[in-house]
Amino acid sequence: MTTLTRPPAPPYSGAGMRLALPQGLPQREPGSRCGFLLDMDGVIYRGDEPVPGAAEFVHSLREREIPFLFLTNNSASGPRDYVVKLEKMGIQVEEEHFYTCGMATMEFLQQQKPHGTAFVIGEGGLVSALHQAGYGITTKQPDYVIVGEGRTLNFEMAEKAMMMILNGAHLIATNLDVSCPTAAGSRPGCGAIVAMLEAATGRRAYSVGKPSPFMMRAARKRLGLRTAETVMVGDTMETDIRGSLELGFQAILVLTGSTTRERVATYPFQPSLVVDSIADVDPAAIVSSLAV
Repeated sequence: MTTLTRPPAPPYSGAGMRLALPQGLPQREPGSRCGFLLDMDGVIYRGDEPVPGAAEFVHSLREREIPFLFLTNNSASGPRDYVVKLEKMGIQVEEEHFYTCGMATMEFLQQQKPHGTAFVIGEGGLVSALHQAGYGITTKQPDYVIVGEGRTLNFEMAEKAMMMILNGAHLIATNLDVSCPTAAGSRPGCGAIVAMLEAATGRRAYSVGKPSPFMMRAARKRLGLRTAETVMVGDTMETDIRGSLELGFQAILVLTGSTTRERVATYPFQPSLVVDSIADVDPAAIVSSLAV
């Protein structure tokens, strides 16, 4: 049975190990619920291949009516695209089960400057989210330069973005991941492009995606959960685990993505639970252990 108890010192012993509720985390009342925030690439699938047991895990959440939300730092695609992708893997979900960093960026901009303008380095999912927010895409004195995932960057675009930032546009990063996984390996990510623009302009970007509290807190609120009711499942220590621990969420690390068991011990912060795969996470057991 998968439970959450206090972690011993690393190294970890594997799936199903017993770990602790973090110190200071509010105790839940018996019978109260919990919900899951789920990273996708490296947790649910790797490239175009599903992680064994992922479909069964999601089915278990739906069968038990446990709320969940997929979180991704990839702004290139929108919720409908992800619905189709998971359907082909045998996982049945709806658009409301997804929250991308592009969507979080849209919400952030709506709060900061409704109906503003932006120059975008990114692809369809991000542009679509900005249009939904009432934002105009322009190359003439935009309010923001927004950088997302994609393969659309060329030096001319970088030069334009640099000049816009120097002329007063604010630099927004949908995330700061320096590399992005693909079926063929890794490629430069949003964070690498942002680092170039920061170096060229001397301006710092504001990042909206994981591990930013803005995106992760907004995801929790979408599910109507309290902090102590929220469990994050991810494969990266720097984004999924760090972000969730800093907000007081439970943090489950799976080893099917970018983090090895040996690397876990090198971090000054530790997850609540480490498992080999999402197949080793029993949602009912997690809910039960948090309800004690």
